[in-house]
Amino acid sequence: MVLDFTNLYDFPSSVERMFDEFTNPLSISQRRMAYPPLNVNETDEAIIVRAEIPGMSIKDIDLTLTESSLVIKGERKNEEGRYFRQERPTGFFQRVINLNLKIDRDNIKATMKNGLLNIYLPKAEEVKPKQINIKVEG
Repeated sequence: MVLDFTNLYDFPSSVERMFDEFTNPLSISQRRMAYPPLNVNETDEAIIVRAEIPGMSIKDIDLTLTESSLVIKGERKNEEGRYFRQERPTGFFQRVINLNLKIDRDNIKATMKNGLLNIYLPKAEEVKPKQINIKVEG
């Protein structure tokens, strides 16, 4: 029987990293999970993006559609005061959602309600599925 202790060689630095995460307040750039959290789904008609951005004003959020991606960026400002615990991240954030199809740019809709940003990206007519009718001959 062979015992493998190689996982324990890095144990001291893992413990040190864990204590650093507990003692330092989180900024968005330090988070392990991307911010803001997103749901992206596709229907026959559109791509729908939902982002959770509670406590932010729409004037602090910038949406940009490039040729092949949607960019969501903004900055959550740090509230003044002395913190005993800070779990809500602050600072600059940016998410890029790669789109592999053409979007109808004239009909994009974005709404925000109760901290949930909804972005409706309709597909261009040429990329929508088209039903083909079969004719019976003879």
